[in-house]
Amino acid sequence: MSDYTIKRLDEVPDVLGDYPGEMRMMTSDLEAEQVAFTYRRMPQHTGGKGSYGHRHKEQEEIYFVASGKLQFKLGDDMLDLEAGTTVRVAPETWRSVWNDEPQDAVLIIVSKTVPGGSSDDAEYLENFWPE
Repeated sequence: MSDYTIKRLDEVPDVLGDYPGEMRMMTSDLEAEQVAFTYRRMPQHTGGKGSYGHRHKEQEEIYFVASGKLQFKLGDDMLDLEAGTTVRVAPETWRSVWNDEPQDAVLIIVSKTVPGGSSDDAEYLENFWPE
């Protein structure tokens, strides 16, 4: 048995289905026990604008804008973050991300793993970021 796991993006399922872009939750496929790692490619006009926001009971998240430029709504604050920028979001902070730029953006999301999965720790708010 090895003490490491290697996965390529194309080996991990895209959980977005018909929604444009990609969201690959790498954690399970990597057999990670402590760190949750998600890759998200966001084409123009994708994300949570006009939709819901979410927050967590216990799970803080770190968002790294790997490429492009993204709009973040964190609580009542609106932020434009460019490639190379990292933001830590406390569990109780309502959040949503949107790509308003013509080029794709890549977002890396890192957090701790949560027993039962992230959805058990999440709460959703409809119309958090109205259009």
